[in-house]
Amino acid sequence: QVQLVESGGGLVQPGESLLLSCTASGSISHIDTITWYRRTPGKERELVASMSASGITYYEHSVKGRFTISRQNAYNMAYLQMNNLQREDTAIYFCYADVVDSMNRGHLKLWGQGTQVTVSS
Repeated sequence: QVQLVESGGGLVQPGESLLLSCTASGSISHIDTITWYRRTPGKERELVASMSASGITYYEHSVKGRFTISRQNAYNMAYLQMNNLQREDTAIYFCYADVVDSMNRGHLKLWGQGTQVTVSS
């Protein structure tokens, strides 16, 4: 069974940084696109950043130049480096991955449990 887990959230002041990690475990052949989403109270889920298996990235406009998505395919891990955090970045951050099962080569679209990021002075 494949599992996806996020970590690294916390409480920081504006201007500070956090590194979020997303770890996939289980019978994994490889991971295609990895996406970071966030959910804020009263708003729809928002795509923050994504990276394809070939390394193509996409960033939501408000995080460009501040956030960096990366991945370590050999360890089935992905990261979101968040610099210069602002109050509007406060949200629960979720990792979403298209995982190919090594057993039957099927595609599994998985969500992590989420990690809370709070930016406050």
